[in-house]
Amino acid sequence: MRDRSLSSQRLVALFAAALLLFNFPLLALWDHDLLVWGLPLFPTALFIIWALLIAALAVLMERLPD
Repeated sequence: MRDRSLSSQRLVALFAAALLLFNFPLLALWDHDLLVWGLPLFPTALFIIWALLIAALAVLMERLPD
C-alpha cells in the first residue's frame, strides 16, 4: 500500500511541476528574441520541457507496481 501511495504522490508532484513550468512567470523566462541552433528560443524551450516531462512520466509509470 505504501508503494502505491508514494507513486501517487510522485505523479501529483510531476503534475504540479508541469503546471508551474507551463505557467506565466516561469514561461516568461524563455520569451526572448534569441536563436538556439537556428531555432527560436521559446518554442525550443517549450519542446524540451515537454519532452522532459514525458520522459519523467515514462520513468514513473515504468516503476509503478502492478
